[in-house]
Amino acid sequence: MALHTLVDFDPNYQQILDGDDVKRLEVYTEEGQKVGSVTDALLDNEGRFRYLVIDYRFDVTGKQILIPIGLTRIDYDRQRIYVNDLSYAQVARLPEYSDRHAVDYDYEERVRNVYRATNEQGIGSERETYNYQQDASLYNLNEQNHLTFKLYEERLVANKKRVKAGEVAIGKLVETEIERVEMPITKERLVIERLPASDTNIVAADVPMFAEGEVARVELHAETPEIYKEAFVREEVKVKKVIEQDIVEATETVRHQELDVTVKGQLDVDVVNRMRDRD
Repeated sequence: MALHTLVDFDPNYQQILDGDDVKRLEVYTEEGQKVGSVTDALLDNEGRFRYLVIDYRFDVTGKQILIPIGLTRIDYDRQRIYVNDLSYAQVARLPEYSDRHAVDYDYEERVRNVYRATNEQGIGSERETYNYQQDASLYNLNEQNHLTFKLYEERLVANKKRVKAGEVAIGKLVETEIERVEMPITKERLVIERLPASDTNIVAADVPMFAEGEVARVELHAETPEIYKEAFVREEVKVKKVIEQDIVEATETVRHQELDVTVKGQLDVDVVNRMRDRD
């Protein structure tokens, strides 16, 4: 299985690690003795940390070695990395690391055999079937003490909130118009008809004939219109709100990160994809 340095795996690895940088952290034993500093890390094809590259110093000499990530504890608050039970004898037996040489299966076996317990020697001797979980004590990680590369993607999240779209004011206006009404009325009219006398006899002398004054009174009547206004209910208005649904479509450009693996040299590289497709 090919391994990659931090920069080879992703030149912008600090962004993926939220700004943290494992490089240049000082390395201490659990007892507090400084033994060196971190110069790099090696990751597998899926971005899992497998080794820290340590510039190990003892006396006036030193060399770069690999320490499996499961044997370390990272303390970013104190800018330190702690290693478990790393003895001078182990360091002396470890092969020196150089970025000029590929870290292949044989090299890793030399490293692992230094850290394995005596009864575990040769546990990973099957080259074709070896899996890091066979040495879980060397490579197991936890989020509290270790780092794992994470590839991010953006997704569209549809949500909705209730906002005021406007308001409708409902009131009453008074409008005027001219309306005409017709109605029949009656009135009395006096008709005076003069006819020739039908009695031509001589009138007696004792009948007053030439007296003056009123001889009759006739009352005449007429209808006069009485026009007035009355208010009636013209119509009723009911106000209510109804809920309507619309489908709103939005288009946005989203980003996601893909794994970019660059292999240097003639190596067999297997990328195992255990990701399940999203619905």
